[in-house]
Amino acid sequence: MVPAEQRRGRAAVSNASGRFEAEKRSDFDDGWVVKAETDQVIKTQVFKEVPRKIITTNHSPDIPFDRSINPYRGCEHGCIYCFARPSHAYLGYSPGLDFETKLFYKPDAAILLDRELRNKHYKCAPIAIGTNTDPYQPIERSRRVMQSILEVMSAFHHPLTIVTKSALILRDIEILKSLAARNLVHVSLSVTSLDHKLSRRMEPRAATPKRRLKTLRALSDAGIPTGVMVAPVIPAINDHEIEDILSASQKAGVTSAAFIFMRLPLEIKELFEEWLEENYPDRKMKVLNHLRSIKGGRLNNPNFFDRFKGHGAYATMVRERFHGTCRRLGLNKREDGLDCTRFKPPAIKGTQLDLFT
Repeated sequence: MVPAEQRRGRAAVSNASGRFEAEKRSDFDDGWVVKAETDQVIKTQVFKEVPRKIITTNHSPDIPFDRSINPYRGCEHGCIYCFARPSHAYLGYSPGLDFETKLFYKPDAAILLDRELRNKHYKCAPIAIGTNTDPYQPIERSRRVMQSILEVMSAFHHPLTIVTKSALILRDIEILKSLAARNLVHVSLSVTSLDHKLSRRMEPRAATPKRRLKTLRALSDAGIPTGVMVAPVIPAINDHEIEDILSASQKAGVTSAAFIFMRLPLEIKELFEEWLEENYPDRKMKVLNHLRSIKGGRLNNPNFFDRFKGHGAYATMVRERFHGTCRRLGLNKREDGLDCTRFKPPAIKGTQLDLFT
């Protein structure tokens, strides 16, 4: 556990060693450390990552896309429920506070993407961005990795989907408008709660709910197809807000909506329990018991074909409320998919144009 004065502006309350570490470490006051040093606020550190490829593929039956791009590892938004947290253990870091404070960016992402899209065996399909960590988290303001990716996608006429919590996406609205005019992009914003205080506790460095709705409005007014993700739905925490979030988002111009039940894989279970104990101790057992009822008596169901679903009376009630509200608001009417037929690699600068294309 990390003292509150050291983790101001963070969601996780601990920083346990990753599950792959040979040793478990914990702080111990032996009397030699000056108190002023121990009270220092944990600062964000940024490291460079040099991957060999940028497009990640998956064959999961539970995910509606087969390829994605993650410009960053770790996320300063710090959402306590983020299912990407356990991936930080692969880097030798904690899924707790390390996930929020030790970030990795990929400066060569655009170069790698250009190379991979030019591969003669590549077959075009929409690329999902923001499905792991947020591509518009605060360090994007200076690193501009996502912006460079968008420029490549636009040049190749390649379709993509984006999920974010950040108003920073409006910086790239001109590129997004160009992509939208060619039916190449769909943007979803995750709105977990309309309660500013709850949002600040759950996702301390993400945009406020009001800013997210204004961002949806701006994107929609610019002709960019938008949707809302009511995710995750957490029993006794934000489940009562489903109708209000959908209504506010529909007024902001969204045409589609989706939701996901809270998932607690690997280290997230302990991190979320600690967060509940600190912020909502009176509701802790109620929340956890509802989650167990959804997941067949466990706090997480890792089984393919079933891990994103919920079972039981509570899950059925949430689904009926969500889909009933979507029907009433006219959301999720049939829409055409993104256009994959426009895909065409641009000519490489400095080479002769191909006269046969």
